[in-house]
Order: sequence, then C-alpha cells, then structure tokens
Amino acid sequence: MKKVLLDGNSLTLNDLIAVGEGNATVGISDEARNWIQKSRDVVDTIVAENRVVYGVTTGFGNFATVTIPHEKVEELQYNLLRSHAAGIGQPFPADIARMIMTLRANVLAKGRSGISLEVLDLLIEMINRNVIPLIPEKGSVGASGDLAPLAHLGLVLIGEGRARLDDQEGTGAEILKMVDLTPCRLRAKEGLALINGTQVMTAVGAKALYQAKRLATLADIAGAMTLEASKGTATAFDERIHRERPYEGQLTCAANMRKLLDDSEIARSHRDCGKVQDSYTLRCIPQVHGPVRETIAFVDKMLQIEMNSATDNPMVFAEQNELVSGGNFHGESVAFWMDYLRIAISELANISERRTERLVNPVLSELPAFLVEDGGLNSGFMLAHVTAAALVSENKILAHPASVDSIPTSANKEDHVSMGTIAARKTLEVADNVANVIGIELLAAAQGLEFLTPLKPAKALIPVVERIREKIAPWDKDRHMSPDLEAIRSLMDDGSLTEAAKRVAEGLE
Repeated sequence: MKKVLLDGNSLTLNDLIAVGEGNATVGISDEARNWIQKSRDVVDTIVAENRVVYGVTTGFGNFATVTIPHEKVEELQYNLLRSHAAGIGQPFPADIARMIMTLRANVLAKGRSGISLEVLDLLIEMINRNVIPLIPEKGSVGASGDLAPLAHLGLVLIGEGRARLDDQEGTGAEILKMVDLTPCRLRAKEGLALINGTQVMTAVGAKALYQAKRLATLADIAGAMTLEASKGTATAFDERIHRERPYEGQLTCAANMRKLLDDSEIARSHRDCGKVQDSYTLRCIPQVHGPVRETIAFVDKMLQIEMNSATDNPMVFAEQNELVSGGNFHGESVAFWMDYLRIAISELANISERRTERLVNPVLSELPAFLVEDGGLNSGFMLAHVTAAALVSENKILAHPASVDSIPTSANKEDHVSMGTIAARKTLEVADNVANVIGIELLAAAQGLEFLTPLKPAKALIPVVERIREKIAPWDKDRHMSPDLEAIRSLMDDGSLTEAAKRVAEGLE
C-alpha cells in the first residue's frame, strides 16, 4: 500500500483521495518532526514563564480577556474540546472523515500549531488503523476554523466522543483500545491546535473537486454520444474555430469532441443531409463544458494551496520564539472556490438535461418517442428525463452562494464568518446530482444509438457503448428503471467508461 509522507507543504489531491478511500497510509517526515518539536518547545517555555497568550493561558473567543491560572491550563484544553463538540446531523462518511484527519495532520506537520509529537502520532495511527471519528456534518460557520466538527475529532483522541472501527461503534476509548492505542494527554494549546482550521470544508471540497474533474470528461463523452444519436455534425468542433477564442478549457473540450467523434459510420450516413447547424446544446459543447473545465482547474490550484496552509491561531514561529495571533482560520477562500465550482458544474447538468430532452422528444430527435417502441404501452425514458429535470431544478437552489451570508457569533467577537463548510457540503451534493444527470444522458444516448443500427458510432464511442451493454440491456420494453440508473452510475464512478473511450481516443482529457 502506498504511504503518503506528510510535511505540511506537499500533499496532493490524489494522495488525499487515496488516503480517504483507504488505499494509502500516512506518516510524518523527519524534517516536519523537527519543526513540530521546536514549536512545542516554544509553547512549553511560554507556559513555564506564565506569559499571557491567547488560547494558551487565556480563554477563547469573547473570553480572550480571561487569564487562566497556571494549574488550569491543561484543563482549559479539555474543556475546549468538550464544549465545542456541538455538531449535529449525520456523521461524515468514512472516506471524508479520513480526509479530514489527514488534512489536520498535514497542517500540524507544518510546525506552526504547537502540538506535541505524541498527539500527532496518535492521530496518524488512528488514520492508519481505520479508527473513524463520528464527526457530525452540521455545526460549522467556517470561521475560527471548523470548530464544532474538529472538536468531535479531537474528543476521540482523548478517549471521549464516538468513533467507529469497521462495523463496531463506541466511545473513543473503547475503539482506540480495540486497535491497541491509548488516549493522549493534552497539554497547553493542544486542544486549540486540533480544532483551529479549515480542514472539514477543505476535505469535503476536495472530494467534490475530485468528482468534478472526472465529470468533465464524462460530460464530453455523453455529449458526443448524444450528438451521434441525434445525427449531429462535428463541424462546430473544428480547431480553427476554437483557436480564434483560445480559452484552454474550450480548446481541450473541442479536441476531446474531435477525438470522440472521429471515424463514424453514422456521420458518414448523413453527410449530405439538408441540416445546416445543430442546436446550441450540441454545437456549443466546448463553449459550455470548456468554462467548467477552466473553473475546475482554478479551484484545483486554489485548493492545493489551502490543503498545505497553516490555519491555526495563534501561530507558533519557532524561529523568533513567538506566538502570533491572526485569522488564517477564516474560510472565505474555500467558501468562494466552492460556490464558484458549484455554479460551474451545475451547468454540466443543465446542458446535459437539455440534450436528454432532445433525445426523448421525437420532434427534435427523429427517434421513437421516449426512445422505446410501442409508445403508449411503454413509457421508455419519460420518467428518467423527469428525474434529470428534478435534479437540475434542485441544483439551481443549491447553487445559491453560501459565501454571501454571515451571522456574527461569540458575542460579536467573531463578527464575520464564511459559511465555507456549508458551501463545500452543497457542492458535494450538486456534484452527486450532476453525475446522475449525466448518467441519464449516457443511458438515453446509448438507447438512441440502438435505433441507428447497423450503423456504428465513432470508433472511440463503440467501447463505451459496449461497456454499458455489458451491464445494462437495451430498452425493448418497460422494466424497473432505478437499477439501470444505479448501474450506469457505478460504471461512471469506477472509471471504466472513461477508460474505454481513452483506449481509442488517445490523449482524451
């Protein structure tokens, strides 16, 4: 199994996803361990000298003016985790919980948090031994860090809270004991070091981004299949057109469409038809899918920065033997990027649903109504399209930006918050909806191609259709539709449809 070495500076999206999916373990680099110890030494010195430093020898938030007696400094950290673990709702899935832990470990590895190596090593062992804290999805406003959800993570480290190991659930102490681990003792600042940061919104956002990157290619494949089933033309993807408006995403998408549509019997069969231009949903695929790709690339770059940033307060600068208070815990950046990404990928579903409408509507497609023989007796893809329409409508509500909202908290001490975690959660939900809408288009397009046999689609699409038909039979009469929707989604998620296209369409992105 791959091992991802955390140093606070070089964690990648693919490595984070691998750990989340249980396909990699984690460790801490030797250089990072050196900086972690130096930072811890600074905190210990401050406590020994009884200096007044926020979160170390004072209360939190509006209690920042309350000085804590020396003998209560450690109790302060326990109280912080217990009081801040106020999340509600369903716990995050195991993969996201592992991603949250990994991101927090990576931030601690930067050596700006003042954590001890003992606490960080326990967190690392929890990841590697599959101890999953039950972290409620709701309760973060995305400033002062993801305080509530990260506190639920922190409780497990001290043997409290709730956690899961495989199919067993119990207290932190009970689950740690099952894997021969012992709860840690928190010293000054360590509770604060566990919860100050944007790691929950970043983990959820990273999963949404990863899905979006895969959906961009699947959307091109679905669009190409619909164009073939609709007897459209590839003329609009001529490279000369797109060189005159040279956005990278548009150029990439147009190149994909050329590769996917090359060498098509269907295209040759209607080369001399009277149709002049296709509808926008077919002709303008690069102009719509392309900007989505640009957005994904931008968010990818920004989230890479966030994944490897110090988001604590106060921050330890061992070089100057200082703790400095600031606001890197504020999640406005992630909130913006998630709102931006969510709006963009919603458009993949919007245009996909319109293409599905063209397929099921005989006036537009010249195919049997709702893609089934004996219409009336059979309803075919009528309700599959309705489902796509419902998901698109839902996305329009979810696409409303979370970052434009703010509710002051902590007696107005924390008077502007990002709602970044809400933005990320909504983006992940939209990504799931988009995947299902594209899946419906893939099914409908494959069914449309059935009516054009014996003519064959473009060579790169043939293995895609074959892969679909291995799992999903043609629709010759009505049957239970939901299993087909689940099957196409499985083929999308395991990457087999994209890989099938890439075997012929060399360089498909």
